[in-house]
Amino acid sequence: MGDVTMGTKTRSETGRTAGPGTAHRRRPELAAFLRSRRARVTPGDVGMPPGLRRRTPGLRREEVAQLSGVGVTWYTWLEQGRPINASAQVLDAVARTLRLDPPEREHLYHLAEVPYAATPEAPVHSVGPEIRGIIDALAPRPAVVYNARYDILAANPVYRDLFITPVKACAPGPDNALWRLFTVREEDCPLMFRDKELPIMVATLRAAYGLHAGEPVWEDFIRRLSQASPFFARLWESGDVAEPGRRVKVFRHAAVGELRMTSTSLSINGMPECRIVVYTPDDEETARRAALLRKEATKNPAP
Repeated sequence: MGDVTMGTKTRSETGRTAGPGTAHRRRPELAAFLRSRRARVTPGDVGMPPGLRRRTPGLRREEVAQLSGVGVTWYTWLEQGRPINASAQVLDAVARTLRLDPPEREHLYHLAEVPYAATPEAPVHSVGPEIRGIIDALAPRPAVVYNARYDILAANPVYRDLFITPVKACAPGPDNALWRLFTVREEDCPLMFRDKELPIMVATLRAAYGLHAGEPVWEDFIRRLSQASPFFARLWESGDVAEPGRRVKVFRHAAVGELRMTSTSLSINGMPECRIVVYTPDDEETARRAALLRKEATKNPAP
């Protein structure tokens, strides 16, 4: 693991071709970053005696190399910003020795031009009062917090009113947007052009499923929804994938009529694989009708 290997990478961690200027700038940044992280770790932090005549406030290069299980020459060259190749395993060992937190570890990977794989984070099952306050303040725009499986973690009353028919008419099951949309009769579905829109939602679900294949909660959800909806089962078997994004969707509401809404997804710091989805009126008539949704929401308390 500590062998010295010289070379020049041709692609960055994002898969794009890294030009000479990019690599030329990243190597000095990598060297400076490693030196600064090494300086803050004391021998006592890693269970080593301080020793005499220590000229550096932190660890020496040879100590980092020893603790990381790599060659002294290799680590010295890495810290000098030389164009050497580093594996993920070696960078992880160095990161542990230097006691890097997750953002620092990711930064190290990017500077070393090594593809970064984030450590899986625990799934989120609820949201805090700050996020709830944000989505409530977005009224009269419908707003909801989804996880990657389209579970509804929080929603403002306007969103709830928009989907009140599926709540009442769908098959008993989880508080999940896909479950609501696929287990109601087509005439009860608030989302118009479902043959066009629902395949995109299923493709988005499958893109997220790649990170969760084999997990019991995911497998059980897909099995149950496939049994409840042959339409979902057919779409799932297609294997199509897509990413969440901005789209114009058309809804129908019994009290206010047809609504053309632009859906916008916003990521949430500290909530991996979750997003706020906000529906914004796409035209003046929809804006007028959307304002009425807020009044309707007060008549129909959230289920």
